[in-house]
Amino acid sequence: MHKRQRALAGYLFITPQLIGLLAFSLFPVAYALVLSFMKWDGFGAKTFVGFANYSKQFHNPDFWMAMKNTVYYMILVIPVGIVISLLLAVALNNVKGKEIYRVFYFMPVVTSSVSIGVIWMWILNGDFGILNILLSHIGIEGPKWLTDTHWVIPAIAILSIWWGLGNNMVIFLAGLQGISRSYYEAAEIDGANTFQKFWHITLPLLSPTTFFIAIMAIIGSFQVFDQAFVMTNGGPAKASYTLVYHIYQKGFIDFKMGDSSATAMILFVIILFFTLIQFKMSKRWVHYGE
Repeated sequence: MHKRQRALAGYLFITPQLIGLLAFSLFPVAYALVLSFMKWDGFGAKTFVGFANYSKQFHNPDFWMAMKNTVYYMILVIPVGIVISLLLAVALNNVKGKEIYRVFYFMPVVTSSVSIGVIWMWILNGDFGILNILLSHIGIEGPKWLTDTHWVIPAIAILSIWWGLGNNMVIFLAGLQGISRSYYEAAEIDGANTFQKFWHITLPLLSPTTFFIAIMAIIGSFQVFDQAFVMTNGGPAKASYTLVYHIYQKGFIDFKMGDSSATAMILFVIILFFTLIQFKMSKRWVHYGE
């Protein structure tokens, strides 16, 4: 009886979290899957249309525009973000007071995306933004970051790299602190210089951390929305029109819930694919004890 009481107590403790998971995660996903096979404007009766919504998206130029913009954004953000955050983590790993630096770098991560977007709208303003003013001091004429179709995605990418820098840096720092000092001491005895130690010890032993950050960055890049919504509203000329913005546009502007849900399910499959890759590749990671 005592064992049953403990089990019941455990179930009671997880019940609030379970209810939240069902109500705000599993049920919406299941309902979106059902809606993806329906024609519905959000108010009237639903009409079953099968895979028509999916077919419509694959023949929709806006969908492919959103996919292209999202992939372009991902290509810009992920390599640069990983390299900068790794170098920062290596630089701060043996610095006194690194906890203070970690807090400062992590502060943007916990800041509201809307407030960050508004601030960066001023920074990236093509006429009086501080970034263009700084560039002018070194003889460079800055572009119209948020109103030029060629520069709007790089502008959003700059914001996102800065925004996610602290999160990736903290994860890299955790990985660096898990590497035994004995590896570096052995390399020093063999005459290895700083770069050789970084290239042959640090990078291989950080492969699980790097791969984890890369996969999470890919997933996050496919979900980019706040920056485009706040700063550019998907423009100019849909140059910052992303996949999640397409979902929002179809569902809450055009009131085509079926189209919106079909796009959401396509995005769900893409994210699931990269998540499965992460689990599959984790078996080949380098481990500290090996």
